[in-house]
Amino acid sequence: DGIRDRSPSRGLGDVYKRQKEKDPLKARVPKKERGAAKKLKAPFGKLKKAPADIVAAGKKIFEGKGTCVNCHGKTGEGNGPAGKVLNPSPRNFTNCKFHKKRKDGELFWVVKNGSPGTGMVSMVPATISEEDAWKVLAYERSFCAKYDKYRK
Repeated sequence: DGIRDRSPSRGLGDVYKRQKEKDPLKARVPKKERGAAKKLKAPFGKLKKAPADIVAAGKKIFEGKGTCVNCHGKTGEGNGPAGKVLNPSPRNFTNCKFHKKRKDGELFWVVKNGSPGTGMVSMVPATISEEDAWKVLAYERSFCAKYDKYRK
C-alpha cells in the first residue's frame, strides 16, 4: 500500500509511489527509555514556544547541514528525494496529531539515537550538535498547520 505524492517540492508533474508512514502516532523511543526521554527539555524551553529566531535557525539546519530535508522533504511531509526509497517512509511532520502526542524529549531522543525499525539514523553528534537538534525540532513543530493554535 503506497500513497501518491504530488508535493510541490517534487514538481507538479512528478508523481511517484511511496510507502505510507508506519504507525504515525506510535512512539519510536524504546519503552524502557521512554520515561527518561519524555523528561528531556530544550535549553530554550518548550519547542512549541520557541522564539522565531530559534525556529529560523532550525529551518536553516533542517535544510542544510542537518540533511533532514533529504528524507523529510522541504515541506516536512516525508517526501524528500532520499525518503522515497525508505520503507517505512520518513515521519510526516505536517501531522498535527503526531505533534500533540509526542513530547519534546521523545523527538530529541530519536534525533540523537535514531529510530529503531526505520531509516532514521542518529544525527547527534556525527552530523549536528545537541543544541542544533533542539533548534531543528522547534522548526519541525512548525510544520503542523495548527501551529499557531498549538503554541498557546
